[in-house]
Amino acid sequence: MKLSLGWKKNTMLAALLALTACLMGGLLVGCTTQEEEGPDGGTAVTEAPEQTSVTFTDDLGNSVTLDRPERVVACMGSFANIWELAGGTLIGATDDAFEDFTLSSPGVEKVGYFTEPSLEAIIALEADFVIMTGASTGRDGSASQVDLQDALRASGIEVAYFNVTVFEDYLRMLRTCCDITGRDDLYAANGEAVEQQIADIRSQAVASADEPTVMLMTTYSGGTRVQDSSTMTGTMLAELGARNLADENQSLLRDFSLESVIDLNPDFILVVPMGNDDAAAMRNLEEATAANPAWATLDAVKNGRYVTLDKVLFLYKPNANWGESYQALYDILYA
Repeated sequence: MKLSLGWKKNTMLAALLALTACLMGGLLVGCTTQEEEGPDGGTAVTEAPEQTSVTFTDDLGNSVTLDRPERVVACMGSFANIWELAGGTLIGATDDAFEDFTLSSPGVEKVGYFTEPSLEAIIALEADFVIMTGASTGRDGSASQVDLQDALRASGIEVAYFNVTVFEDYLRMLRTCCDITGRDDLYAANGEAVEQQIADIRSQAVASADEPTVMLMTTYSGGTRVQDSSTMTGTMLAELGARNLADENQSLLRDFSLESVIDLNPDFILVVPMGNDDAAAMRNLEEATAANPAWATLDAVKNGRYVTLDKVLFLYKPNANWGESYQALYDILYA
């Protein structure tokens, strides 16, 4: 059977139109081309939709399916930053995203506080995806964003929960967000490149024969707390070969004791200020140490190893700057 000239022209025209549509990016779901067998046993190019939906399990075990959400709200500052690092844009975020991070999305609206996101504000923005933390919020751990899950889903809004403490948690969340946005290039730039940077720093620390002892503390206007190796900064210190004395003296985690710190005499004392006023946070600790003359006799104090850490790198999640956090600690411990 002979193939008519008109059929050939129509086939070529259809293929050309399909290719043009893909290049112009005019289709919301994107497109690909596939070859099908023509009447003469040859091939004809046809348009096929590109798969954009992503299904994943969040950190609370919920199955979540998304199809390139366009109206996204983040209820934690560091999560807002991660979503933008993955190439996403935001329409709403909680207060800490504006205070602790620089958002690049235009016209982002506040949807309440990190400790108390506003369900009404989220619904009013007509969000189609909300990113929340699965951890308890607030200093006393009395608030939980998980309480909003049922109400959001009843309103037709998908929600996913993440728990991010250490770099590997950040990397896992960034991978998921980049899967949703389809931006593997940003995972390479903001995830894999940082991972390699950290690996290089850790290898340098392993090469050192030292095992410096460390006391890690956070201080705020209401008091001072000691942190062990389970915390974000504590994990980094452990990975860099430091020995956290709180791991061996768990009572310090319950009740801060200046006398115990003096007795342990760590090589380094590292302090992270909390709250909106760093000076007020540090003043509380300095008043306590000034009252005890033995503080000045500590090796860390005498040797200039009593260091205040930048809360941008050691209180908030550093995300794409996590390598800088590791480098800063390495320089303190080994430089």
